[in-house]
Amino acid sequence: MKKRLAILAAAGALMLSVPAHAMEVKIGFLGGFTGPIESMVPPIASGAKLAIKDVNAAGGVLGGMKVAMPSGDTTCADATKAADAADRLVNSQKVTALVGALCSGATISAANNAAIPGGAVMISPASTSPALTALKDRDLVFRTVPSDAFQGQQMARLIKAKGIDTIAITYVNNDYGKGFAASLKAAFEKLGGTVAASEAHEDKKADYRAELGSLESSGADTLVVLAYANSSGEVILRQAIEGGNFTRFVLGDGMVSDALVKAIGADNLKDAFGTKPGAPKAAGADIFAKIAKAGGIDPKAIFAAQAYDAAFLLALAIEKNGKPGREGLNKALREVATAPGEVILPGEFAKARKLIAAGKDINYEGAAGSHEFDAAGDVPGVIVEMKIKDGKFVEAGVIK
Repeated sequence: MKKRLAILAAAGALMLSVPAHAMEVKIGFLGGFTGPIESMVPPIASGAKLAIKDVNAAGGVLGGMKVAMPSGDTTCADATKAADAADRLVNSQKVTALVGALCSGATISAANNAAIPGGAVMISPASTSPALTALKDRDLVFRTVPSDAFQGQQMARLIKAKGIDTIAITYVNNDYGKGFAASLKAAFEKLGGTVAASEAHEDKKADYRAELGSLESSGADTLVVLAYANSSGEVILRQAIEGGNFTRFVLGDGMVSDALVKAIGADNLKDAFGTKPGAPKAAGADIFAKIAKAGGIDPKAIFAAQAYDAAFLLALAIEKNGKPGREGLNKALREVATAPGEVILPGEFAKARKLIAAGKDINYEGAAGSHEFDAAGDVPGVIVEMKIKDGKFVEAGVIK
């Protein structure tokens, strides 16, 4: 009896000595908090944090463990810093999984240098480069946003529908820009359009007048800018307007920032339009709109819905996996995201937990639509047209 009491006392002391953070599960967030998309990141991060808030309000995961979300800054444009940020989250912070990164190059660097070697699942809510599809990722890298292989096709359709037959393209010289430009060029030419010039530019330059002169000499009067709102994209637009090089601008999703409109001036962009991944009209989108507004988030903010879904899906996968560890999480993720199963909508974590406990299948239908991951971790989706109204970007409808 004395021996048993001693063992129980030691066990009790050990439990008391376990730090509070051991009773939580960590899902990391990787974003470009500084750098060329910094004005776009706050609502994306807020979308992911809102999902974690909803999960914790429903009692957390795995019998009451709270979910924490430490973050890391990839800077978007620096592959080394992206790798370092991911390494800290995966190997020092010991996160179970990651939401992010956002910029495609940052996601690829974080995956190759930290997540894949560490066996950690990543879900990007914003990386659109087709290069992710071919990544040798051991089924660990997913995204809740469609590839630019699709966005390029839809942008081409939109441009042609507006009666524009000739374009010039300038794209940032990285995975995002190259993939988007190649997709757009192929699709536009297939529709009978002419791409008079398609030229890469380097990010973070102070002067793009030489590049603009080369593009203008192609004879096109419409310039497609596939770049970043807080970096090369803003400078290119400003200098193109000052020089009168082009009469109309088409903007990729990396340019869809109200800060850009403010910096350039809405009057200078009155004929501009662009594209971004959006959400179909569905119950999940309607519920998210209410949740987001209650949380002080614009539900239409670029990639906010996709970030909510990424974080919520990871929490569901952890619950389904039955443990806070990384092993088996990718399989559990596919199970909770894919039909058949009882539909789970944003905010319905308590319902999902009960169904999982009862051994029933669930199928998350999210804020940004269905996330039926294919073999490469890609999802279907919709692309919406963006216009500028009252000094802000607004959605003008799904591109059919």
